[in-house]
Amino acid sequence: MKNKLFTSFFTKFFGATLVATAVGVASAGTAMAQTQAEAQWPNKELKLIVPFGAGSTPDQIARVVANEASKSLNQPIIIENRPGAGGNIGTAAIAKAKPDGYTFGISINGPLVYNQFLYKNLSFDPNKDLYPLTLAVTQPNVIAVTAESGIETLAQLVEELKQKPDSMNFAIPGTGSGSHLSQELLLQTVGAKAQAIPYNSSPQALNSLIAGDTQFTALAPIALVPLAKDGRLTLLAQTGAERIEALADVPTIKESGVADIVGAAWSGFVISNKVPQAIKQKLQQALVDALNQEEVVKTLRAQYMEPTPSTPEEFKAYMEEEKNRWEPLIKSLNLSL
Repeated sequence: MKNKLFTSFFTKFFGATLVATAVGVASAGTAMAQTQAEAQWPNKELKLIVPFGAGSTPDQIARVVANEASKSLNQPIIIENRPGAGGNIGTAAIAKAKPDGYTFGISINGPLVYNQFLYKNLSFDPNKDLYPLTLAVTQPNVIAVTAESGIETLAQLVEELKQKPDSMNFAIPGTGSGSHLSQELLLQTVGAKAQAIPYNSSPQALNSLIAGDTQFTALAPIALVPLAKDGRLTLLAQTGAERIEALADVPTIKESGVADIVGAAWSGFVISNKVPQAIKQKLQQALVDALNQEEVVKTLRAQYMEPTPSTPEEFKAYMEEEKNRWEPLIKSLNLSL
């Protein structure tokens, strides 16, 4: 009887010990493999998801930066366009990608800030599922009217809006877009009213202004500057905090004396929050180095963009600032998509 009890105890004890040892060895092996993978990263091509179509502003930024970053990483970076739902589809794909560091992306104000307040059921949480690698660029919208309007300053436009409430329409490239929100913020701040007229694209919004269907708009400078140079448009103010070099003669909203507000467009590089920290750091450094390259800076500034490389902490703080700016406005306008 004693021998049986001893044998049973011996079997259970050493069996459990062997299992525990095997589990420990397996765990150690997994950890070692993970550490090795991190150390060897990247050893194959990377994929950069753009949540908008080819030729879009984020696509242009991604291609310029990827071309430079691939040199320091010694691996090609392949661009994959995943447009749709205001950038939500592609940004969700970035958040849900395999967290091995080989898939990352670029996104903008909408999916990273506005859309959490505009859409009821986002398939990702930009605050929890995404890790902010670095800001990429900021770019002001420019408030413009036709030259035929006779309005030459933003102060004149605001005065006319106040004198004739609801008599003007303004063109926007989509409800809840940066263009839309920056113009609504201006109206709300100065106590004026006008009707937003949504269009499917910036070219359509611009055409409505030229045709006289709308009386003012706020769009990316690259769309407006050529028409201002040929005398068809008047550029009243840019929506950034400071004048960009390529628009040195166009004042900011604050400089125009009507309101101390900003509403610039911006983009940044993000990755799944589950990616190992060591890989995040390597990729972040490669992207920042690329954004600081002289040729990259020159190329982006030629498109009226200002490169704004940052730390992850700075990028996160910037997004928090943006949330605090736009959430109250979106809710006050009762906007939903």
